[in-house]
Amino acid sequence: MMMNKINVALQVLPVSSKKDSYDLVDIAIAEIEKSGLKYKVCPFETVIEGTFDEIMPLVGRIHELLYASGAEKMMCYIKIQSSNNQDVLIEDKMHKYE
Repeated sequence: MMMNKINVALQVLPVSSKKDSYDLVDIAIAEIEKSGLKYKVCPFETVIEGTFDEIMPLVGRIHELLYASGAEKMMCYIKIQSSNNQDVLIEDKMHKYE
């Protein structure tokens, strides 16, 4: 498996007739924080930094957690940036803006 760090941009759009979508998104972000992986919350998505094997199980846990928390449907958009021979780091893309 890929051992280099990658960036995954994760956007979840949960729908529930009983819970506010933003409250469900907050649950997803809390699960990302709990993972201990580096992340950055942006207006439309959250970017997560880690290995493929660290991030993909986290995406699965987020789905399970949101359905258990009241989501009835969900759209999930994932973008992955990887490199064959080096780590992909959030700071490499963001350092000049922060």
